[in-house]
Amino acid sequence: MGTVQGVEITGPFDDRFAEILTEEAQSFLADLHRTFDARRLELLQARKEREAELAAGGTLGFLPETREIREGDWQVAEPAPGLVDRRVEITGPTDAKMTINALNSGAKVWLADHEDANTPLWANVIGGQLNLRDANAGTLSYTSGEKHYELTGGPRPTVVVRPRGWHLPEKHILVDGAPTSGSLTDFGLYFFHNHLVTRPYFYLPKMESHLEARLWNEVFAFAEERFGRPTGTIRATVLIETFPAAFEMDEILYELRERSAGLNAGRWDFMFSVIKKFRTRGKDFLLPDRNTVTMTVPFMRAYTELLVRTCHRRGAHAIGGMAAFIPSRRDPEINKVAFEKVTADKTREAGDGFDGSWVAHPDLVETCRTVFDGVLGDRPNQLDRLREDVTVTAEDLLAVGDTPGQQTEAGLRNAVSVGVQYLDAWLKGSGAVAINNMMEDAATAEISRSQVWQWLHNGVTLADTGALVTRELVERIADEELAALGRDLREARALFMEVAVADEFIDFLTLPAYDRMP
Repeated sequence: MGTVQGVEITGPFDDRFAEILTEEAQSFLADLHRTFDARRLELLQARKEREAELAAGGTLGFLPETREIREGDWQVAEPAPGLVDRRVEITGPTDAKMTINALNSGAKVWLADHEDANTPLWANVIGGQLNLRDANAGTLSYTSGEKHYELTGGPRPTVVVRPRGWHLPEKHILVDGAPTSGSLTDFGLYFFHNHLVTRPYFYLPKMESHLEARLWNEVFAFAEERFGRPTGTIRATVLIETFPAAFEMDEILYELRERSAGLNAGRWDFMFSVIKKFRTRGKDFLLPDRNTVTMTVPFMRAYTELLVRTCHRRGAHAIGGMAAFIPSRRDPEINKVAFEKVTADKTREAGDGFDGSWVAHPDLVETCRTVFDGVLGDRPNQLDRLREDVTVTAEDLLAVGDTPGQQTEAGLRNAVSVGVQYLDAWLKGSGAVAINNMMEDAATAEISRSQVWQWLHNGVTLADTGALVTRELVERIADEELAALGRDLREARALFMEVAVADEFIDFLTLPAYDRMP
């Protein structure tokens, strides 16, 4: 099969891949790259400059130059069809089995993930696009051994695709000799193949400023005009999952206002971003063991309450965070305790005014829906709850040091074990991994390795053993934990150490991991 001038595809054309990588699709990707990639790279450089300012003692705050937007009287577009009632959303990668299970789950929305719950293995990137196209056409099926999966009748969740973040390249597609953006590749292929058969809706990850949202809006306007679609055909929900973005929620909604479908509280990546942005700033920004940082600690509470108030003031949906528990087929006691925690978490979110929330497993859909049914009743959302009682200052968002808890050897061991096991699966092509009855993805792995880095580089003494966190201690714990697992995890261990104990902090563990991926 031929390619468009200036486009080089280095990934293999497996069975049916040519159906996705048509010359017309390649041409669209090339136009996206040539029009927008330079600006994308400028914005990534701006991130580095802002991070250097923080490392030098700067801080985050609400932007004085956008005060008029925050104080202005404006609204986003009316909720789009299929995005009015979002009381329960299921997330997961776009392999055939997950696609079918998600669409049969009874959720209102499926976040079809090409980002943190996926790996950018070439077969996943293009195979996922095939699965999405077949699912939207109603033809997708899958057989594994004696088990057969197919789409059932009845209403299905609205499909909302999450492309990769601005920082990730797609090394298998080159335009004019340069790797394309993973974001533009995932968006471009899905929009090209599906905008006439379903509504092109997206979840936008990892943004750090309203200027990055502005770039997305320009991409969407370009695509709508290119294919003659009305303004606002594309809708986007933005994950507020970086620390800087928490100070620019109004501005992000404003940039996307004709196409905005709301904001999501991306809790795990948010915690990672807090650690990352202030990783060298000592005890005021040290967090305790990952599993003890709940959504009720002061800075997380401020972040979620501000999100609901901001969204509802602008007529936008506020979507809650992930319930990552994976039910056990063998241990009903684990399930009982976990379902009680999930119910409590969703009850808090519904009570705070969220319009819906995420689950990682089909068995949790009913739990989440029951909680939101109890608050919403027959109403599709609670946009009318303006939460004018909420007042959140920059100091509230920055109150990381008020988080209760300790740094312990048990927490360090968990971070090392989970991080290495996840990376092992990631390198083999699986981005959503069940470990200890929890669905781990790239975000939770990022928390694990960034905490190790922060504790190591800020002289933390572990509360339960009195030991100073050193590279030697981390290495010993890694040896002990991996020996207990009894598997060959040497490659994953080496990668974890590269991103967890090196002198320089690597922005995203997926970048060196992707370099290791064929």
